[in-house]
This record gives sequence, structure tokens and C-alpha cells, in this order.
Amino acid sequence: MVAALAVAALVFLYNILGTSSSAAAPQSDPTQSSVKTPAPENSLDPTIRLEILRASQSVTYRDGGRNIFRMEEPPIPSIPVGVRGNNTTANTPPPPPKIGYVPPDIPLKFYGFASNPGEPKRIFLWDAGSVFIAKEGDIIDRRYKVVQISNASVMIEDVLTNFRKPIQLTSQQ
Repeated sequence: MVAALAVAALVFLYNILGTSSSAAAPQSDPTQSSVKTPAPENSLDPTIRLEILRASQSVTYRDGGRNIFRMEEPPIPSIPVGVRGNNTTANTPPPPPKIGYVPPDIPLKFYGFASNPGEPKRIFLWDAGSVFIAKEGDIIDRRYKVVQISNASVMIEDVLTNFRKPIQLTSQQ
């Protein structure tokens, strides 16, 4: 208890003597003028500099006719009739012929099916040494879907291109 009082007395004396110390900051000389030196541009001086504020208020925003808050294409300017010239269609070559899309071939071979009473019909498909057993709705090799099964053929759909191809039952060789 005595030690706590001694510490409190020392802190009190330190605060009193510390504020009335003779090593205080020097007072400003009253003979000097009170003109402030301008702060550098990147200074952290919090004073308001009205000349910079006035200069920034006089700047106007030019958007170039585009609304930055809407996603739309600017209108295409029309070409005046006189600029187009005379018969320009005679000088342009005809467009190239359109080539139709040829979907990739489905490499599966249908070589049999199994049907038990009360169970869905299953088919046997072969592709490059791999045998797949599937029923309607199954996906084979993560790409081909069995759409329909009949006794002589099976309808297979390529799920990447949505191309459907019937595959006939192949004879054993």
C-alpha cells in the first residue's frame, strides 16, 4: 500500500514538473510577419486552399456523347450519298459460298442388346476396344446419350453438338 502511494506521488510530481519545465518550446518571435508559407502539393496540411478549389470547380466534364452508365453501342454514322460514289456493287467480289456444318461422326458400333422381363432394354456398344452397356437415357463416354432403342437400331445423340444419328445393328464378323 505504501509502495502504491509512493508511485502515485512520483507520477504526480513528474506531471507537475514536466509541464512547467524551462525546456518548453520557444515562443514565436512577434517581429516576424504572420505570412504562411504555401504547403507543397503532396502535403498533409488540412487547411482549405480556396484557389485550388475554385480552379477545380471551373473544370467541366466532356463525355463525348457516351453515357458511361449504360451498355449500348454508339450509333453508326451514315455515309452521305455523294460519298458512296457510283456503282460500287460491280467492283466488289461475290461473297464466298457458305459451307454447311458437318458434325463429327459418332464412332460407336451397335452389336447387340439384352432384354429381361420387367427390366429396361440394354444395348452393347463398342468403340476402339471398349465395350459399353447402356439403357435409354444413359450417357456413354461422357459424350454420347442413348435416346431410343429398337430391335434393329439405336438412336445416339452427341451431347456436345446435339447431333443425332441412328446406329444400325452390325453383323458379327
